[in-house]
Parts: sequence; C-alpha cells; structure tokens
Amino acid sequence: MSARKTDEMASAAPRPNQRPELAALDDGTVARALTRMHLIRKFEEAAEASYMRGLIHGTMHLSIGQEASAVGTTLPLEAHDYILSTHRGHGHCIARGAEPKLMFAEFFGKETGYCKGRGGSMHIADVEGGNLGANGIVGGGLPIAVGVGMSIKAQKNGRVCMVFFGDGASNEGAFHEALNMASIWKLPVVFVCENNKYGMSMDISRAMAVANVADRAAAYAMPGHSLDGNDLAGVAAVAREAIARARAGEGPSLIECKTYRWRGHSKSDRNLYRTKEEIEEWRAQDPIRRLEDELKAHDRFDATTLMKLEEDAQSDIDAAVEFARACPDPDPKDLTRDVYAL
Repeated sequence: MSARKTDEMASAAPRPNQRPELAALDDGTVARALTRMHLIRKFEEAAEASYMRGLIHGTMHLSIGQEASAVGTTLPLEAHDYILSTHRGHGHCIARGAEPKLMFAEFFGKETGYCKGRGGSMHIADVEGGNLGANGIVGGGLPIAVGVGMSIKAQKNGRVCMVFFGDGASNEGAFHEALNMASIWKLPVVFVCENNKYGMSMDISRAMAVANVADRAAAYAMPGHSLDGNDLAGVAAVAREAIARARAGEGPSLIECKTYRWRGHSKSDRNLYRTKEEIEEWRAQDPIRRLEDELKAHDRFDATTLMKLEEDAQSDIDAAVEFARACPDPDPKDLTRDVYAL
C-alpha cells in the first residue's frame, strides 16, 4: 500500500455505529495492523513449508491463530519502546516491524540474518528496532524486563518495555518475582500473557488454581486485564491503557490475551491431547477473518481492498523466502565471532 493511500485512509473520519474499540482506530492504522497480521500468518506458513522441505533445521514454535494478540498489544507502542519475546515469537517480531526477509535469513542460518544465522527461530533479536530478543527459556524474558524497566526509570527516557510470555510461564517463580519487583518499584513494564490454553500438552485448567492468569495481578497491586486475544481492536484498546499507565510512571500492568495456537506446541508435537473439534472451534474464531468481517460490516473496507492487502503480504513473503535462500552461508572461520564468555 502506498504512503499516499495510507495517509488518505488515516484521515478518514470514524464511521458511526461501531464499538468504541474499533472506532478508535483510523483506517490507516487498521490497514497497517491487518497487513502485519497477514504477514505473520503467511510468514509462519512459509516457514512451516520450508521446514517440511528440509530448508530449515531444528524445530520451531508457530503462533498461527494468535496474530491479533501480537499485533494488538504492540500497536500502541512508540518507535523507541522495547519488547521481549518468547520461543513462540515470530509474530511479536513482525508486529514490531521486523523485516521478514532478514527473519527468513536467520531461519535458514544465513550470514544476513538478524543474528547472522546463529539464533534461528527461537532467538531472533533486533535491538535497533526495539526487539531485545526472543528467549528459549520458559518465562526467561520476565526478569530481563524488570532489568530493562529499571534502566528506563534510571535514565528517565520515557520508554516502555513490553514482555510476552505464555500461560505455562505464569506458574514459574520468575513470573511472581518479576511482577512483585516491577510493582514495588513502579517500573514501566507491560506484562502480556498469551494464554493459548496449553503449556506444551498441559491444559491450563489442570495447572492453575485460579480461572485467569490476570487474577494474579491483584497480589502484586497492579491492574489485571483478561480479554479475548483474537479481537484486534479490543486488545489494542487495553494495551493502549496499560502503556499509557506505564509511561506516566504509574507502574506495570498484566494483560492476559486468551487465544489459541492452531498448530502443535512445536514441529515434534503430534497433537494427541487435543480433539479435532476443539481445534476447528478455535479456527472458526480466526482473528484475521473476524477483523475483516467487522470492517466490511461497517463499510470501512471492501472485499477488493482486503484481498489486495492479503495478496501484497503474500508477495512480500514469497520475495523474502527467495532473498533468504540466495543469501550466503556463514564462513566457518567466523564460528567464534560474537561469542562471549567470562
């Protein structure tokens, strides 16, 4: 989409009879959000296909079905803010503005990847873009976020750190320690739990004594929000409030986005713990199609415009894969470059 077209859409007045959360997003913002959701979905579909063709080695953790959570929470962030991601973090990276071609280069182990091919799927970082990195350790980003929050507060630079984690991580000690410290010191941190119902193969209802992860916020004197994580506009509205609170020096918030991963925990997951009926029920709540249907219902976008956004995203992903495949492999003599040890 051209910059001129985006500007024209952004200047359009919100249509009446919409819920406030959607009306608050101008057409330019919605187009940007929908494009990023498409990019995430198509990036992961292409990554999965590349894995099956032997172009990617190791494993990966896909977030197909969770796009509204990643895009909605990051949408109100400013360019100088930070995020910390998880092992299921491709969506967070793209939502924050990462280039798919450099992500694929990283996946393919190429020298031009974000981490020069050393990080792979689970350890992508783009410090210049505000992405301080994904983390293969469950809940590993939580204590790091506290450190980032302390740095922001000491420097008084007005930034915010948003940290993602899954429902399984909310049972880790690091979760409770991080929330407690962040609240005591009123750090500018927004904690985002993507509750996709399963910690690997464990249903969260069997692993947690409270009904919602957000219920635990009360123990640490911070706001807790439990919401439909497949509702882009609703997620963005809650994130905007939490980010504003953090930036104003009022301390952290806990956001729980209830969503669902359509694929297994990882590529080695045979999905034997879930029924086909459950998966199909959640597929029917596809966050991308839900947003498109709502936009069409309010005459904000027509079917042709929506199709063009999706087609453009697919073209970008196709080009990104070809770019990555043509990139050079790392030189073996540089094996220890950028490796640090005490």
